[in-house]
Amino acid sequence: MKTKQIIGIIITGIVIIAVGVTGAFTNAVSNKIKENQVQTSKSIFNEVLSSSTNTIVDLPSGNFIGVLNIEGTIGASTAGSWSSSVYNHDLYINYIDQMIEADNNKGIFLYVDSPGGAVYQSDEMYLKLMEYKEKTNRPIWAYFAGEACSGGYYISMAADKIYANRNCWTGSIGVIISLVNCKKLYDKLGIKEIDITSAENKSMGSAGLDMTDEQYKIFQSLVDEAYDQFVDIVCTGRGMDDETVREIADGRIYSAKQALGIGLIDEIGLLEDAKMDFVAAAGLPDNIEFFTPDNRLSGFIGRVFSAAEKIIPKSDIDLAEDIIQNKGNGVLMYYAK
Repeated sequence: MKTKQIIGIIITGIVIIAVGVTGAFTNAVSNKIKENQVQTSKSIFNEVLSSSTNTIVDLPSGNFIGVLNIEGTIGASTAGSWSSSVYNHDLYINYIDQMIEADNNKGIFLYVDSPGGAVYQSDEMYLKLMEYKEKTNRPIWAYFAGEACSGGYYISMAADKIYANRNCWTGSIGVIISLVNCKKLYDKLGIKEIDITSAENKSMGSAGLDMTDEQYKIFQSLVDEAYDQFVDIVCTGRGMDDETVREIADGRIYSAKQALGIGLIDEIGLLEDAKMDFVAAAGLPDNIEFFTPDNRLSGFIGRVFSAAEKIIPKSDIDLAEDIIQNKGNGVLMYYAK
């Protein structure tokens, strides 16, 4: 073989290898750019949503009754929601503070359609409503729609009167902590959780470890304490004694008719009936405004971000976090499962 032919073969081989390496490098860079674009999009998306959250309400200029929609799972606020049916804790707390200072506010009307939620936010909302009553001496009424369970019922104990739709489910007076144990799954996969802790109970509730009897008792003590608090709130709100409340507060859900029979609500009726009776009982004019603050992103921006969230894919980590948060986050909950 001639020298020129050998050199040609060598050069051709080098070119082929270079093209292959370049292609692999290009694909790797391209994939990395795509990943970064997704992460950047999510970051920008969350940043814009967070900056769009406004907890200051533009109150009406005339007399009004403030409406609080206690809908969905009660918990920390979700920034920039475009749905009016998402519980917005920060907005509602500030809204109540504004109404305390507003002379043209004549009362609060709670519209409740919730399975409950976190102990912390449920109690904070209840205490803020009680502060409102103490400082203003204005009435609070509640209307139960499809469900008003656990934390939703807890918050409603600040109400002077409770109406419920005849198809409503309510009650579920109790506390729950949900945890997920993945130890057997880890064992099958050859995974072992290792926690370096200051004491054996520091890692209690970890998904990769079995819970000891002592740790179970610790969690149970937290549940019992929150349950006692719930019972006290119901005793105060419904004018019942401790023994009576504990007999009916076994976590079960009651129909509206059953709830009326045991004193958990006052009336069964339609939403408009409740509003009309509220206005009449407070001695207010029939045409007074029931004002509901808007917790959504408005107009075009809301529609754009609503669509954008649907097309931005969730990573495996995001999906795993959703499972943990919704199924076993270890948080004390006034919640109907």
